[in-house]
Amino acid sequence: MALGNWLVCHQTLNLLEADFYNWNRVKLRYCDGASFTGNRIFKNETTTLYFKGQKIWEAIIEDLLPKGLGKAYKALLSGCSAGGLATFHHCDNFTKYLPTNASVKCLSDAGFFLDERDVSLNHTMRYFFKSLVTLQGIEQNLNENCTSALSDPDLCFFPQYALKYISTPYFILNSAYDVFQFHHILAPPSADPLGYWSHCRVNKSACTPAQINTLQGFRLSMLAALKPFYFYSKRGGMFINSCFAHCQSESQETWFGDDSPRINKKTIPRSSW
Repeated sequence: MALGNWLVCHQTLNLLEADFYNWNRVKLRYCDGASFTGNRIFKNETTTLYFKGQKIWEAIIEDLLPKGLGKAYKALLSGCSAGGLATFHHCDNFTKYLPTNASVKCLSDAGFFLDERDVSLNHTMRYFFKSLVTLQGIEQNLNENCTSALSDPDLCFFPQYALKYISTPYFILNSAYDVFQFHHILAPPSADPLGYWSHCRVNKSACTPAQINTLQGFRLSMLAALKPFYFYSKRGGMFINSCFAHCQSESQETWFGDDSPRINKKTIPRSSW
């Protein structure tokens, strides 16, 4: 699973000038391999593994509450990559820890991992996620409304299935040509044993017209998966560009640079807050 950064930001003072100028920022180190959702002890003949991501999340938040988070009236839970995936699974739970009158929002950067077939028409990412859910005992910590609605509850680990059940205001920042997903979901080495995609993965200008069409198809699949959220979310938003990128909020060049990506003349931060 891709490593990712996960942030809990909260504000306890009035905003008098630019957003975030007096906010506290907490960075949660990611190490559990399942976006802070696992809770299982795995044993075999020689090894005992402790998957405690859910407990780590709970312990960190409980530790932060008396240090100021419990009095925050504005808070933002955000993350990149696997951290972005974590925000999908903990957004509503994070809101429940804070005062009822607090303004809480969540932002996922490059965490919208798509349930899509690879170039060999296999569900490589789906099988990976399903094995991860089983190994770490994740299903018990997935959105109950989602797991009860789907015949295969493991699919709720994918953001596209869990998103409709999130009630907290949510913003999605993602590239429709997410380079990590290109390499690991669409064209993973296991789906390309003859190396047909090897040059295209390294150098996009080396992609053949057929490969460009396949990439365009992946983009269309992502937009289709996001369409219900776009049309029906009353308190959410998104910034979906076509850069070959993975995580854009932690780089000044993509976040707020003079030549950073724009949609309707707005940069990412101007669109998201």
